Amino acid sequence: MTDRVAVVGAGQMGNGIAHVFGQHGFPVTMVDVSAEALERGRSTIEKNLDRQVKKGAIAASVKDDTMGRISVSTDLEAVADAGLVVEAATERPDLKFRIFSDLDRIAQPDAILASNTSSISITSLAAQTSRPAQVVGMHFMNPVPVMQLVEVIRGLATSDETTQRVLSLAESLGKTPVQVNDYPGFVSNRVLLPMINEAVFCLMEGVGTVEAIDTVMKLGMNHPMGPLALADLIGLDTCLAILDVLHQGLGDSKYRACPLLRKYVAAGWLGRKSGRGFYAY
Repeated sequence: MTDRVAVVGAGQMGNGIAHVFGQHGFPVTMVDVSAEALERGRSTIEKNLDRQVKKGAIAASVKDDTMGRISVSTDLEAVADAGLVVEAATERPDLKFRIFSDLDRIAQPDAILASNTSSISITSLAAQTSRPAQVVGMHFMNPVPVMQLVEVIRGLATSDETTQRVLSLAESLGKTPVQVNDYPGFVSNRVLLPMINEAVFCLMEGVGTVEAIDTVMKLGMNHPMGPLALADLIGLDTCLAILDVLHQGLGDSKYRACPLLRKYVAAGWLGRKSGRGFYAY
């Protein structure tokens, strides 16, 4: 299996994943339908590497080597020579299903197809392919270059060999992989999103202001960031999508998204990426 990696999607998560693979010696192709998104992705990687150099975390030569290993393409056929393909497209089942079906057709037969999904069933993604044993979840945390965790999710048919390979790859990136099974939201978002949702209910019901709620969680629970600021960072549309997956997949009303969260998403107040969420940016 080749060392070459392909990342599908050049957004916040995709460019972060390409960054860490490139930094740890893997040749990476970042693929996106939009040339503009690829350009933005490359410049984000460059900015983040500059920050690492400034902090003394890496040498300037590492930045140049990393950028040299990352190529970009608007053609999905560019994944054909990769041993690992990591899909990091928008959190929409229809889109991811189509991508996995295409990847199965294009990628080499022994390639592993991984998804960075934060909540969509790995088993259902694997069912779009003729290689379910080689489909796995590789859920990085945001921001990818900084965060230590990779949730490695086994679908119903994921093989031991695929799981071990991905656990080892995550370790080679300096990450700490944790193996979990395929249930809605996995572990990370099954625990995190109800907390964020409850914070939004607190706001809607007038229990506290945005600042009060976040300060209580930062100082009282020792969270580095309050839940509403974190929701803005994740994207309120993504939070809503994950809550809907939890609600539908587990059928329990405790996962029902707060109406205020729906209202903000309907208004286009998506958090940092739109300049307005629970905070103004």
